[in-house]
Amino acid sequence: MDSHLTDAGLDPKRLHRLIDDALTGADDGELFIEQRETEGFVVDDGRLKTASFDASRGFGLRRVVGEATGYAHGSELDEDALRRAASAVRSLGDGAGGTVAVSRAGHNRPLYGSDSPIASADFATKVDTLFAIDSYARRRDPRVTQVIVSLAADWQTVTILRVGGEVATDIRPLVRLNVSIMVGANGRQESGSYGLGGRTGLGFVLKPETWRGAVDEALRQALVNLDSQPAPAGEMTVVLGPGWPGILLHEAVGHGLEGDFNRKKVSAFAGLVGERVATSGVTVIDDGTIPDRRGSLSVDDEGTPSASTVLIEDGILKGFMQDRMNARLMGAQPTGNGRRESFAHRPMPRMTNTYMLAGSHDPEDIIASVPLGLYAVAFGGGQVDITSGKFVFSCTEAYRIESGRIGAPVKGATLIGNGPDVLRRVSMIGNDMRLDPGIGTCGKDGQSVPVGVGQPTLRIDNITVGGTAL
Repeated sequence: MDSHLTDAGLDPKRLHRLIDDALTGADDGELFIEQRETEGFVVDDGRLKTASFDASRGFGLRRVVGEATGYAHGSELDEDALRRAASAVRSLGDGAGGTVAVSRAGHNRPLYGSDSPIASADFATKVDTLFAIDSYARRRDPRVTQVIVSLAADWQTVTILRVGGEVATDIRPLVRLNVSIMVGANGRQESGSYGLGGRTGLGFVLKPETWRGAVDEALRQALVNLDSQPAPAGEMTVVLGPGWPGILLHEAVGHGLEGDFNRKKVSAFAGLVGERVATSGVTVIDDGTIPDRRGSLSVDDEGTPSASTVLIEDGILKGFMQDRMNARLMGAQPTGNGRRESFAHRPMPRMTNTYMLAGSHDPEDIIASVPLGLYAVAFGGGQVDITSGKFVFSCTEAYRIESGRIGAPVKGATLIGNGPDVLRRVSMIGNDMRLDPGIGTCGKDGQSVPVGVGQPTLRIDNITVGGTAL
């Protein structure tokens, strides 16, 4: 593991001694070292609009005393800069315990490859593929008026050091392809988009069968929206489709199950462990161990091995997602959810891949059970209040349900409700659990990290829908 340090020009033995000195008397802390390369391309209407590459490296040194954190970071990865950082964080003083907890036992699991996706294809191949995507989309339908294609790749190497010579490392690839298509007819224009990705090389997303599927799905959604009607409004039964609609679960429920919000008692779920918070059959899991998934991590950004954590089981709240500090203060165990955007950010409890397990109902039977309602397939932006659980989400693809059948597509539908309350209104759970295609990004306290979501088809009774129909 020390090879990562020597590659960065650091002497492992001297560095370990520096860490031991910087964290003596603290309740927790670590040195986080990151080296990163990112690349991005955007083709807009057949022209290369953006081609970027960036390489960075740096460190973040954290000393934790009680609930207080001293954090120093820098992009100069040398011993002098680290000594200055150590001097800065030592000014925080000592903790009550005087010792730093040992990480949960475990070691890296091979959840994804370590090869750089940026180096897996040359510049010309990437750009030519994006032009091919643009051309294919325009040939698919004469109503296509605009095509925007983006490709992003990220390769991150992290090394986490603790007192006593403890070291954890991870090499993380990440790719994402997104296709957005605008169509027009009879004076009306509508759009559709589709993205995919994960912790893989570029080979997967550059395959014609992969990107053609993305184009076909984006075009399908755009054409559906072209025929859409104003959305109904009022309280009604809503059926959520499988996969990406799990973003509502992530935002409206998932954030409320993160340890820091519950330790501070600002979450709607605070103090409810062991109590029923959802209808029977609802089981929610955060799992950072799924191979190649966007939100997966071999170890988190504190060096704790990732885990599969049951948050809600058959409607009963079982626990929260924890980083090291909040776990210590709550008398719990870290769950491998300590995450940070980069070396310039301190870690905090964050989701990885958060999803609801499948139930027993056939999705067609769920639709057939609804005499009048809304079928929501895809979502765009939303807003959530963690304290109250209240949310507002915009549907990017939705349909009327009439007499147990999927009817006309609608535009302008928003779902309005309360996360904990929605969990109690789930009346049917489909047997078709699906994860999203690898596009999720989560924001919290100004930090963004890649995540995954998922769920089966769900029937939710009596939820408020905001619409545009007169």
